[in-house]
Amino acid sequence: MLRRLSVENYALIDSLSLELDPHLNIITGETGAGKSILLGALGLLLGARNDGSAMKDATRNCVVEGMFDIEGLALEAFFEQNDLEYAPRTTLTRIITPAGKSRAFVNDVPVQLTQLREVGTRLVDIHSQHQNLILSSEQFRTAALDTVADNAELLASYAEQYARLQALQRSLAALREAAAAGRRDEEWLRFQHDELTAANLREGEQQQIEQELTVLEHADRIGEVFAALRNAFDADETGVLARLKECENGLNRIRGHYPAAGEYAERIRSTIEELKDIGQAAAADSERIDADPERLQKLSARLDTLLTLQQKHRAADEAELIAARDRYAAQLAAITHGDEEIARTEAELLETRTRAEALADRLHKAREQAAPEFEKHMLRMLSRLGMPEAVFRVEVTAGELGSTGRDTIAFLFSANRNVAPQAAERIASGGELSRIMLAIKALLAEHKQLPTIVFDEIDTGVSGRIADAMGAIIDGLSRTMQVVDITHLPQVASKGEAHFVVSKSDGKTSIARLTAVERTREIAKMLSGSEITEAALAQARILLGE
Repeated sequence: MLRRLSVENYALIDSLSLELDPHLNIITGETGAGKSILLGALGLLLGARNDGSAMKDATRNCVVEGMFDIEGLALEAFFEQNDLEYAPRTTLTRIITPAGKSRAFVNDVPVQLTQLREVGTRLVDIHSQHQNLILSSEQFRTAALDTVADNAELLASYAEQYARLQALQRSLAALREAAAAGRRDEEWLRFQHDELTAANLREGEQQQIEQELTVLEHADRIGEVFAALRNAFDADETGVLARLKECENGLNRIRGHYPAAGEYAERIRSTIEELKDIGQAAAADSERIDADPERLQKLSARLDTLLTLQQKHRAADEAELIAARDRYAAQLAAITHGDEEIARTEAELLETRTRAEALADRLHKAREQAAPEFEKHMLRMLSRLGMPEAVFRVEVTAGELGSTGRDTIAFLFSANRNVAPQAAERIASGGELSRIMLAIKALLAEHKQLPTIVFDEIDTGVSGRIADAMGAIIDGLSRTMQVVDITHLPQVASKGEAHFVVSKSDGKTSIARLTAVERTREIAKMLSGSEITEAALAQARILLGE
């Protein structure tokens, strides 16, 4: 349950701290005082999205903090799964910075907003003053009946199979589309693949061909240069090698007189050997390089083939052509084996659908079995709330598989047993909707075992004896759980022990817990208006049981 709520710099709230009673907490105040603002701050703490209007002072952080007693709520597994330290008294914190960034903490440990929202849903259920309209939600009606039917585990199993079913349906549709497209394109794909396969592609071949073509195209010029090189090296008297040999011999003859000549001779010897190697390599190349018109034509044709294929397939080189060939091969293989994959997926889809339908049937039976209990509770509560002639039925209609099974859930209502019941969200008046929603919330509270529930003017549209009955029901709920009730009705406000008043002064919202005397005057004010009369005070004392 919520022990303490602290709010700083939120909307009209500068700073306030609220110590809550473990049972019933009544909150009253004039319209516009800021009761809904307080509820907005609590919603922010529980993970609601920041709509950008949180901060009162744009230069300071907005901070909302709540301390909760969570012992006995079986939240240890949640804390362990989220790497959080469990504490019987846990503090949730939400901070909105001036830049609009949101930060959330559980026991001072930073958490994601989704984690804060998840733990928040396990701690507090907020029924806002506009939530009566949720009765028109198919999701709400189904969830309400499932709560009474205790279908949580069964729903989780069904949701897993339904998600798998949808994934398989998408996969099968994609396979069939690909197969159809493949069959349309098979002839074209096979032609492209065969053409590239017949080309016997080798990575790097184009570069080798271009290099060889360059040599063949200039074979005559290369031969002339190599012939001149050989003549320069090997001429008998004027050749470079012969002249260097003479120089070497001359240096060797004087090395006895001039030692450095020996070093020069050795260096010349090394040069002669290097030049001989060059001459031999050049001679070998000269013999190998020959103007071969046939080879030149063959290589040119091969290069043209490669370039044509690259242009056709928009490839930069042979590597991309090889990748295209392999891609065409994979597409052809997919066409060949596509029917097998489709058959496997169809079989798995059938098995999954069978499992999902079986679970949906179990959900249907569980809902049908829970419907009478739901109806009895609603009729009993509606009778207490001044509608003894009311008719309330839960209609469970089977149909196609959906996210929560195959059922459509309708709540049929009539305030008069002689009038055929219709959808409650369409036929019920504002006051009747308030009573229906309170009855549903009371039922769900019994089954969910939430520690705290917040009612924001759930008593809208009722008065007098009915208001007193609503107050009694809300008071009854507070015996097994914490209830926070925001109300304008003195009959409801007189219940419980803790009564808080929200007020606004100088543009700032504040809240204070009332003493017994102050509470009597507040109830009297709610009865008579701004001028408190003795009659109103006397009636307030009666309501408070004084």
